[in-house]
Amino acid sequence: MKPTDFAEHLTTFFSTYLTSQKNVSKHTIYSYRDTFKLLLRYCQEVEQIPAERLRVALFTAELITGFLDWVESERACSITTRNLRLTAIHSFLRYVQYEEPAGLFPLQKALAVPMKKAPKAMVEHLSPEAMQLLLAQPDRNSLKGRRDLTLLSVLYDTGARVQELIDLRVGDMFLDTPAVIQLTGKGNKTRRVPLMKNTVYLLQRYKLEQKLDSPSKNEYPLFVNNQQNKLTKEGVAHILSKYAAAARKTSTIVPPKVRPHMLRHSKAMHLLQAGVNLIYIRDFLGHVDLKTTEVYARADTETKRKAIEQAYPDLVENHLPDWNQDQALLSWLSEL
Repeated sequence: MKPTDFAEHLTTFFSTYLTSQKNVSKHTIYSYRDTFKLLLRYCQEVEQIPAERLRVALFTAELITGFLDWVESERACSITTRNLRLTAIHSFLRYVQYEEPAGLFPLQKALAVPMKKAPKAMVEHLSPEAMQLLLAQPDRNSLKGRRDLTLLSVLYDTGARVQELIDLRVGDMFLDTPAVIQLTGKGNKTRRVPLMKNTVYLLQRYKLEQKLDSPSKNEYPLFVNNQQNKLTKEGVAHILSKYAAAARKTSTIVPPKVRPHMLRHSKAMHLLQAGVNLIYIRDFLGHVDLKTTEVYARADTETKRKAIEQAYPDLVENHLPDWNQDQALLSWLSEL
């Protein structure tokens, strides 16, 4: 059977376009791969179109919308996941329209399928007191406890995404003054972020204890599990949730569920509350667009409250009469 144009374009899209021309990260490729695995399954099971019969011309706006609705309803995925699947399909169709200009009009109709508006989630973060309590939980008298303390301190102090943390190599640390650590983020973009002196001390001690001070180990993962393999996202989440549960036994300032990304949010909020400019916070977090960073300013109600208190005098007296003692008012209210 002769390969279809869809098969040819999809193969080139993954093997050449994404890797060589766009230079996207492996995680983006994995995400796109999962999207098209689901799309092929949808076409086979719902639309009754086997993979060997799929052609680019079949990718209509109706088919794409049906697939997205199936992802959201049948697979119980969130709106965010639905939009991620659509992003992958849009990327593929934009690639195809340059390869096949003759099919530009139907492809652009398919590209017009919009993202679904999702409710804005709150920026979940820990207060400085909760963060301090969390970091007090690891046992500093044990090797594993010191490893966990170093890991959590680096995760918070650098504002790293969890994938950036587990991708850290020994050679990414530069502990001489001024101490920095190099993170590799989305799109394989690297950035260097400064380290506070307490985190530098923990990393110096950790490096010696783990025998990572040899230049020959610069390519080793910085944090490993019991099998000496690079930690996974699930492994980091397990470590964090264990200490969060321990912290909640002594105080309720730590929320019931603490996820690794909350430490990144917490660092951003604490920098903002300390008066650090949003431009610096954007660069610190590795955001491309300042609008992404502005979410912290919108969520920072405590700073807003303090600013309002400083800007305006107390126009309302503190000593007001108690309305519960006004019998005439109570009688009027009861008659409403």
